[in-house]
Amino acid sequence: MAFRYPNGKKFTPNRNVNKQKDVKKDARFSNRGMTLEEDINTTNEYYLAHNIAVIHKKPTPLQIVNVHYPSRSAAVVTEAYFQKPSTTDYNGVYEGKYIDFEAKETKNKTSFPFKNFHDHQIDHMKRVLEQGGFAFALLRFTLTDEVYFLEAEHLIRFYDERDQERKSIRKKDIETYGHLIPLSFQPRIDYLSILKTLL
Repeated sequence: MAFRYPNGKKFTPNRNVNKQKDVKKDARFSNRGMTLEEDINTTNEYYLAHNIAVIHKKPTPLQIVNVHYPSRSAAVVTEAYFQKPSTTDYNGVYEGKYIDFEAKETKNKTSFPFKNFHDHQIDHMKRVLEQGGFAFALLRFTLTDEVYFLEAEHLIRFYDERDQERKSIRKKDIETYGHLIPLSFQPRIDYLSILKTLL
């Protein structure tokens, strides 16, 4: 199936897959294979099941161009375009407050690249704040499996102050202005425990 961006460029997913042979798993690192998105989705399911919050991943807006019908009961989309850039990854309601956030990962050890964010996402967060909503980012350093909660106000400031020399947020700044989320079993990434202290 071929997806295309609004400018017509073809979307190609990263197909690099690491293959490992019979490696004994260390229990401390048993969830490292999970992506940030999977962890957040599992967390959101927990919040919903326990009537804590209603938070969902936003669907990516697609324009379907071509569909293949291999049988009467099955249809396969073979070509589609991204209609427009999406805003942020997740939104919902927690204790009567609208929340909206972006989730990003990096393999960098000491900084988080600005290239992971886009102007339209930062502008969207600004608009959410202007309307009295709460916006933030969940940032994962994959090599250390650390997830930080960074309020949109700080992310926006760092993003707006970037220049040609500064292409990332230093991890020490994220540690200073953000909040490390302790990872647990259920919920996996309890970001609402941080948000509760900020509301």
